Amino acid sequence: MKVVVIGGTGLIGSKLVAKLSEHGHRAVPAAPNTGVNTLTGEGLAEVLEGAQVVVDVSNSPSFEDDAVMKFFRTSTTNLLEAEAEAGVTHHVALSVVGTERLQESGYFRAKQAQEELIKASGIPFSIVHATQFFEFMKGIAAEATDGDTVRLAPVKIRPIYSDDVAAAVGRTAVGTPVNGVVEAAGPDTFQLDELIRKGLAAKNDPRTVVTDPHATYFGAELQEATLLPGDDAHIAGTRFSDWLAQQA
Repeated sequence: MKVVVIGGTGLIGSKLVAKLSEHGHRAVPAAPNTGVNTLTGEGLAEVLEGAQVVVDVSNSPSFEDDAVMKFFRTSTTNLLEAEAEAGVTHHVALSVVGTERLQESGYFRAKQAQEELIKASGIPFSIVHATQFFEFMKGIAAEATDGDTVRLAPVKIRPIYSDDVAAAVGRTAVGTPVNGVVEAAGPDTFQLDELIRKGLAAKNDPRTVVTDPHATYFGAELQEATLLPGDDAHIAGTRFSDWLAQQA
């Protein structure tokens, strides 16, 4: 099976290409540095020739509201049009658990717009909603930092290892389109502020984490279960504590 991975040279994409290749599929990484640009359309027709499946794990280089919306709308529209021309029979996209509940955030409004375009395209699809990656805890801390203080809400989160995300996306890509959403999450539930506190302590980061129920998450205020998956989520095996110990 030929699977084109948009964003195939990034964190998830590179792992996904490796996993698909190990299982005998022809996994082709597609990104600007491989000559494929979904914003301009450059290289799309060529790379999609003969592809049965396209997996989009790309991300916007900017999280600014207008820029991120433009990225996902333009990229997704160009990609879906090229897939229709090429006869692709399964479109898979990686998105985020809680996207539909985080619409105060410009980033998540853009992800929701991406999902709506996919659903309306007529191409059989599967959307994988993953919880936040272990590797993204650094970004969450950075976004919530003011001076030496990191302000975070005491809400629940089940972070997941990027390897486990790639595995979940890979399983979905080679399966039958679900024409809906599947969720993937890590095995342990944490309180967001405590999770980031643990991560910073492990790195000897001097910043202080302050618990604030009204602290926003990429512009959105959180409820207790906003970031949690549903009961049917696939639960991955890698624990945050084990991953953290390996980072030392």
